Amino acid sequence: MKRIFFTIGFSAFVVFCTACYGVEENPVPGAYRIDQYIHLIDGKSVAVVANQTSMVGKKHLVDTLLSLGIKVNAIFAPEHGFRDLADAGDQIRDGKDIETGVRIISLYGGHLKPTPGDLKGIDVVMFDIQDVGVRFYTYISTLHYVLEACAENNVECIVLDRPNPNGFYFDGNVADTVYRSFVGIDPVPVVHGMTAGEYAGMINGEGWLKNGVRCKLTVIKCSYYTHKTFYEPPVKPSPNLPNLNSIYLYPSICFFEGTNISLGRGTPFPFQVYGSPKLPDTGFSFTPESVPGAKNPPHLGEKCYGVDLRNAIKGKIVPSPKVNLEWIIDAYNRYPEKDEFFTSYFDVLASGPSLREQIQRGMSAEEIRATWKDELERFGKIRQKYLLYE
Repeated sequence: MKRIFFTIGFSAFVVFCTACYGVEENPVPGAYRIDQYIHLIDGKSVAVVANQTSMVGKKHLVDTLLSLGIKVNAIFAPEHGFRDLADAGDQIRDGKDIETGVRIISLYGGHLKPTPGDLKGIDVVMFDIQDVGVRFYTYISTLHYVLEACAENNVECIVLDRPNPNGFYFDGNVADTVYRSFVGIDPVPVVHGMTAGEYAGMINGEGWLKNGVRCKLTVIKCSYYTHKTFYEPPVKPSPNLPNLNSIYLYPSICFFEGTNISLGRGTPFPFQVYGSPKLPDTGFSFTPESVPGAKNPPHLGEKCYGVDLRNAIKGKIVPSPKVNLEWIIDAYNRYPEKDEFFTSYFDVLASGPSLREQIQRGMSAEEIRATWKDELERFGKIRQKYLLYE
């Protein structure tokens, strides 16, 4: 009798989620498709890799699973934390979820990969995070390490897939794994054009995990999504990507994070402007302040002169199917002290010194792009094997 009531309640819950999301017009994330994965976790000990984007309707995935009687015994928190958004680079601490009492294990800072101790007693790990499809966005690096740990410890992994707002193209230099880092862990271009589920299939299938280990992987697909879908995440994926305009600009202007140029952190429009006190005054300026999500932004309290991209969507600058190098080349050319323009972090973001050296040599955007052609073609053939959507 108890099982009958559970089934009726669960079915009603699925109908509610489907109705409130509007499947006739919008993509439906995998997390909403509970009927596709409930049987895979019922009666098992579950760990969840999640953050503030891991929503099922208006309810968090963890709360949803617990309400359905699923044993959630651990939460793995990526960069920026679990329910609350922390600054980029802030230490994320272990603890307990104040809403549920479930233990939280940080996967950021000095502890990037689940240990055997973290996974002791866990049967299955569920990954549900909204990604934006860019190599240096650290959620896919967390995914890499989670898959690797699951494979090494004989734990299943289920990826609840979500649409990729930058999933309509792939572009940029392919990462050189000689320069591997947490913002460039796999040999993929700046924009990989894959959902988290597709990406998981690729790194698992291509043997890119340590020692070529393979994870028992299940992907719960999105409904009503294709790679031609222009998707706007309902919850901002990180503190400084507040809207779709910033998400579209991010692949191109994030390179400024490795320079002495501000990207508008500490303003109401992060990743939608760039500037510096040392760039010439062309009529637009902004002054970064200490705000939640950017407590100590670059050029705090200094007036920065630069470029306003807040209307990039309205101006049809984005969405664009390529990484735009013109902005960083132009800023470098106008910056008066060339030796101070780049920081050491630029080579980390670019997965090696090649891009910096090309800009310093005066190569044009098209000349630089031409050097990506062969490696992008090779990646495209690999990517094609793992696509789950048209």
